[in-house]
Amino acid sequence: MTTTLDVRHARQSDAPALLELMRGLALFEGYHDDFAVTVDTLVRHGFSGEPADFRALVVDAPDGGLAGMLVYYFIPFAFRARPTLYIKEVFVHPAHRSGGVGHSLMRAAARIARDADCAVVKWQVARWNDGGRRFYERLGATPDEQWVDYQLTRDSIVQLAE
Repeated sequence: MTTTLDVRHARQSDAPALLELMRGLALFEGYHDDFAVTVDTLVRHGFSGEPADFRALVVDAPDGGLAGMLVYYFIPFAFRARPTLYIKEVFVHPAHRSGGVGHSLMRAAARIARDADCAVVKWQVARWNDGGRRFYERLGATPDEQWVDYQLTRDSIVQLAE
């Protein structure tokens, strides 16, 4: 049985600790050199506007700080005629892994999605992240074999726009 920990929405005062978890994810996923988020951008985009550009769920660490985070936003309408909850980032500090933090964050996100009448919850997992994929599959998630992610980088955006 997995322990359910107390999950709460992040507050503006959590921005420095939230940033540290985001940096940890950037290191883990290998994009730390491109990581440009600051406390100011977190405050501006997550805590200073309505609606906020993102929301974050957090679990407090017993020794202070944050044990983990889940950053999400809503896509209000799609072909299912209901919202989608899109999880942008999930990260549990290595010292707090295997203690129920990730499960508690995902359960809280599922409850939010249920209460918002979402048709689906979606997120991405790096192909090489076998541990993350196994974790999500234990929760009942399945890979989306129908869709392939594409992206335009900044250079491609500029080139296409011209």
